[in-house]
Amino acid sequence: MSTANTSGSAGNLEDDELTLPRASINKMIKELVPHVRIANEARELILNCCTEFIHLLSSEANEICNQLHKKTINAEHIFTALERLGFADYRIEAEAVLKDCKAVAAKRRRQSTRLENLGIPE
Repeated sequence: MSTANTSGSAGNLEDDELTLPRASINKMIKELVPHVRIANEARELILNCCTEFIHLLSSEANEICNQLHKKTINAEHIFTALERLGFADYRIEAEAVLKDCKAVAAKRRRQSTRLENLGIPE
């Protein structure tokens, strides 16, 4: 994530705006609509909408986490936040993405363990 200071004062972290990398957004747009040209202004709007959605979702999940007296936001907090914000339809897709991420992480752990069991010195 990159930061851009919107207030002009370098010391005020509350005014810093966090955004997604433009290259990532451009790549997703190209994958989703490969034969459509998107104006730079529209790309900027998509970037701002994505950033705002993530901010809204994480704020709601943080509030849920605090209400449950937890210190770490977990997947269940995100799912509950999606439902509270009216995005319950996204829960199934979010659960599928979580499942895929866990599978990739497990695969990486298995590969790491295999290397360690080969007896190859570091």
